[in-house]
Amino acid sequence: MATAFSSDGEAALRRELGLAAAAPRGDLDGFYEMGRAAAFVRGGGFRKVALQFPDELLADAATVAARMEAATGAEMYVLGDTTYGSCCVDEVAAEHAGAEAVLHYGPACLSPCRKLPVLHIFGQQPLDIRRCTEAFRELYPDRQTRVVVLSDVVYAHVMGELEQQLCPEYPNIVFSRVVCGDPPGPAPPGEVRQFGRQFPVEALGGLQDCAMFYVGAEGLALTSFMLTWNRCPFSSFDPATGCGRRETLNVNRALMRRLYLVERARDARVVGILVGTLGVAGYLAVLQHLRELLCRAGKRSYMLAVGKPNPAKLANFLEVDIFVLVACAQNTLLDSSEFYRPIVTPYELELACNPAREWTGNYFTDFRDLLPGACAHVELPPAVPAAEAIPDVSLITGEMRAAHLCDHPASQLPPSTALACRDQTRALAEISPAASFLESRSWRGLEQQLGQTPVSKAVQGRRGIAIAYEDEGHEQP
Repeated sequence: MATAFSSDGEAALRRELGLAAAAPRGDLDGFYEMGRAAAFVRGGGFRKVALQFPDELLADAATVAARMEAATGAEMYVLGDTTYGSCCVDEVAAEHAGAEAVLHYGPACLSPCRKLPVLHIFGQQPLDIRRCTEAFRELYPDRQTRVVVLSDVVYAHVMGELEQQLCPEYPNIVFSRVVCGDPPGPAPPGEVRQFGRQFPVEALGGLQDCAMFYVGAEGLALTSFMLTWNRCPFSSFDPATGCGRRETLNVNRALMRRLYLVERARDARVVGILVGTLGVAGYLAVLQHLRELLCRAGKRSYMLAVGKPNPAKLANFLEVDIFVLVACAQNTLLDSSEFYRPIVTPYELELACNPAREWTGNYFTDFRDLLPGACAHVELPPAVPAAEAIPDVSLITGEMRAAHLCDHPASQLPPSTALACRDQTRALAEISPAASFLESRSWRGLEQQLGQTPVSKAVQGRRGIAIAYEDEGHEQP
């Protein structure tokens, strides 16, 4: 556990970085679809455009920006370091540059944005159609099998060719389509719209009677698909290795781990709400929904914006019992095994705190499904007096705990208790429970203390690392 919070930096210096496959230098126009991107900029009349690149494509950013400026006459700004995951559109950074639109390059979670027009350019990665077709035939020898073909967005451009190869042999095969943004209106019966994919389901028993075939490398997208459609058997084809396989991820074991985190959330008294996105539509609504849910459940909550979460950052909040991460559908499933406190998804927090929501076997990674009007929204039940509440026992600690919802406590307090005199000038300050608790801590973080520190000459300090300084054990002069 100690290595997760501190190290001597040697591992970072010796680590070898594996570079992803770069685009062919001679075919930048085709790989980055310069013509379609230039038409988008000219058609919208945009004068300032932000180009968002992931790390593996950043080497081509200057060349792409120069060609786009020459083709459109608009100013191009390169966004190299995203605030959160690179799969999400970084509208905050784009607004800092005064951009009127965003060109998002590389893999994407296809979460709808709130403000700026966005054009997704996934990058046309090559796919060996012949080898993929052979792998599919080996995995599904029965030609009558009902199969839904999904793909990583970087291979979406060749799915039409793969469909032409397989459809004559497999009459019950269905290919999903990549859809950027929310389609207008609700999905008609017999059609699935999730994760930026759209496909019909013709099986009598619904989607659970279909198998899933995924074209792409193992990653967060595949994990999110397997947990959401956990009743469907999955197979995959990795274009990088040219190998197809049946996915051996134990979905039941993964769900058991997530349900254990739900039990931890029921035991928690202080919950930290991690803001993991500022661009996905509906994130403000789900933040307010989670705060109301925690307040009704009798738990204290603190909203934290720390950028990309890591163990060192979250270890500073020792008072928090558990964190809930509000992020896109791919980044919300964060492995918190190395963190000091566990991290759950908004759906798991609802399972823990909303008595009206029951586990049905369906798992939701998109927090927008929990909002009012969505497919998985469940209203909070009325408050129950403590004397009439059914007692609940923790499955982890064996202790009694409250499992009912109470009335909003804010209505029971006079509004004047939130303000107090700060000093003799009668200035008013707002009293915050979090700030009051911070005042009681001996260590409050780095403080400037302007004008309070005496001026002195610079002297040589300690050498080494905090775990073992060179002068450790010697008296200081």
